[in-house]
Amino acid sequence: MAFSRRRHHHYSRRRWLIPAISAASGFLLLFIFFLSILAPSPNGNRLFHLPRRRSSGENDADNDFEDSQSHVPIKARSGGLSDGDIWSSRNSKFFYGCSNASNEFLKAQDITHPNRYLSIVTSGGLNQQRTGITDAVVAARILNATLVVPKLDKSSYWKDSSGFSDIFDVDWFIKYLAKDVSIVKELPLRRGQIWSPYRMRVPRKCTDRCYINRVLPVLNKKHAVQITKFDNRLANKLDTDLQKLRCRVNYHALKFADPILGMGEKLVQRMRMRSGHFIALHLRFEPDMLAFSGCYYGGGDKERRELGKIRKKWKTLHDSDPDKARRHGRCPLTPEEVGLMLRSLGYGEDVHIYVASGEIYGGEETLTPLKALFPNFYTKDTLATKDELEPFSSFSSRMAALDFIVCDESDVFVTNNHGNMAKILAGRRRYFGHKPTIRPNGRKLYRLFLNRNYMTEKEFVYRVCKYQRGFMGEPKEVGPSWGVFHENPSSCICEKVDNATAETSHSTSRLETLPKVTSTDYDIDISENPELDMLLSD
Repeated sequence: MAFSRRRHHHYSRRRWLIPAISAASGFLLLFIFFLSILAPSPNGNRLFHLPRRRSSGENDADNDFEDSQSHVPIKARSGGLSDGDIWSSRNSKFFYGCSNASNEFLKAQDITHPNRYLSIVTSGGLNQQRTGITDAVVAARILNATLVVPKLDKSSYWKDSSGFSDIFDVDWFIKYLAKDVSIVKELPLRRGQIWSPYRMRVPRKCTDRCYINRVLPVLNKKHAVQITKFDNRLANKLDTDLQKLRCRVNYHALKFADPILGMGEKLVQRMRMRSGHFIALHLRFEPDMLAFSGCYYGGGDKERRELGKIRKKWKTLHDSDPDKARRHGRCPLTPEEVGLMLRSLGYGEDVHIYVASGEIYGGEETLTPLKALFPNFYTKDTLATKDELEPFSSFSSRMAALDFIVCDESDVFVTNNHGNMAKILAGRRRYFGHKPTIRPNGRKLYRLFLNRNYMTEKEFVYRVCKYQRGFMGEPKEVGPSWGVFHENPSSCICEKVDNATAETSHSTSRLETLPKVTSTDYDIDISENPELDMLLSD
């Protein structure tokens, strides 16, 4: 009887345990099911199996292992913009460059004083020199002085011995601007002897009043003045006629010398022979650029040591804060990040890409992800023979001029930085028809790249397109007072009115009548994700 009761007791306990175990198993299976939904698929999210940019506080050893397991997707894919949009700017037909002087702008021969000569010495590389030359013409106009053909910087970091006539067509420069400013190649002799001008400096962003107060009294006394280190020495905001003069100099008078122009046109033709459309990428990822930026790209102590040593060249730089620089969008995108951005915007792996760059930090290893995303990868060294480049290869400014020509003539220009060449080309492409010019929205994209493993490819593409609105070179995407004038020459961009050529100010044109870019233009069905929005917020 006792045995019978014990057996009944055990049987009752087992009857209680079986439903409990079944219920626990069900909850466990349900939990695993939800995890599988939330976790990114290892095969379905191949776009993100790339080494991601690391925060400066992450463990380098752990990340090196993660990177060794990653690979780059080769399969072509469509992005967020339709094919009809990726090679042209919408609404560009409504705008055009306008830089003619007004009727109130007197001819040079009527205002130039016979005994005033202004000479300047530029500073920096090709594009700093270009802005310096442009501003020098305007400064001479403000002073009613004759301009001596500017002297180029030959002693700074670039150490290029090229003179003005080696890079630019000096005769065209003088002839084109003859009505605006009197220009001579050299100072005239004084009493039969070489005339040495009085050397001086002016503050940065000096206004027209500043020139009249500081330089004109010296010019009246000495008659010949040379302003040294002439970079960014003229105010950004000036009278409209002076701004239009800036445009006439930069976009019309400064024509490259024939040897440079001829070689540059050959490079463009060779890109056109390979593809009907092509992208030009100005890729600043040289060691000195990264050192100057103070950014960190996950190379551990070796990177910190190498770039830190280079950074010491600039005595005035403060200690770097890589995370702060990245948050503020000051860090150049890596080649890989540029490739991911372009693929997300709809440029497939069949697109031909010309890369204008110097020595890339990390060499071929750094470029490999970009080349995997865009196998049709070209530089001036792959398009031209060594003999063809020999006349230019020893001169950094002449080599930069070749890249400038190809980037200017490209269907789409892309930059990973906010340097001088990127700014000048952005302004030039606005002036000549708003050709697509893609500037990365660094403040938004950095978090997106940092967290791309936590979202689907579709979500990533949607967000790249969303964040790049206003950074694609469209008319009206920035206000007339935004940025430096060479990047946004708003005074020189006019709008067609009723298909006529009447000039309407860029700042007062019919913004409301132009179609707006909306999220529906990207044709991607993405539901809102509040948790991801919080992760990507500033």
